[in-house]
Amino acid sequence: MHHFSWIGYYLHIGHHHIHIAHAAFTALLLSLLGLVAYRKLRNTEEALVPGPKMSVPNIFEVACESLLGLMEGIMGPQAKDYFPIIGTLFIYIFVNNMLGVIPGFLPPTDNINTTLACGLVVFVYFNYIGIRENGLVNYLKHFAGPVIFLAPLMLVIELIGIMVRPVSLALRLFGNITGDHLVFGIFSDLVPIGVPVIFLALGIFVSFIQAFVFSLLSTIYVGLALPHGEEHHH
Repeated sequence: MHHFSWIGYYLHIGHHHIHIAHAAFTALLLSLLGLVAYRKLRNTEEALVPGPKMSVPNIFEVACESLLGLMEGIMGPQAKDYFPIIGTLFIYIFVNNMLGVIPGFLPPTDNINTTLACGLVVFVYFNYIGIRENGLVNYLKHFAGPVIFLAPLMLVIELIGIMVRPVSLALRLFGNITGDHLVFGIFSDLVPIGVPVIFLALGIFVSFIQAFVFSLLSTIYVGLALPHGEEHHH
């Protein structure tokens, strides 16, 4: 099912590439909002007192504090070192998901190419962190397990598990957003008055939950890649 897109209409972009245009639109939008928030928060003294009204800096502050608190519960105080990448992924994926509930826009995350790209970013990042913090040899030893004669088997199993992680992240996000967007589109076409509001609320909820789950799993993967990662996880 192909849905109408303002970006595709005005820029004459075909269906097969429309997810790229919407993903770029999200990146541009978040860059502009980030610039606005930075300009507002640049004055440290003024930023200490929240504004009386809802604003872009306030939204960013609440989102960042909540996500950082979640990460600290999993990784401990060192979570702040890894917050920039996880926080960026959460906000980026959430806004991409939310495009699906706005008429005339399409969620880039209903395309497997977008979700797999996000999953590969996490895959490269947690492996980089693991090698940087443990050293290559110790990082590979972690996969081999404590029993020497089982090391070859454990290494193969662990490597397969590691390779599956980005695919799992991508398929979970892709499947849920595609299904939600499809259901919302069908009911909007069948009953255009009243009923779509229910699925609109459901779409917002699903958009948040899927971004949250993606960020949660990414945090766990990074935590497990750190020295004594299992202790941080528990």
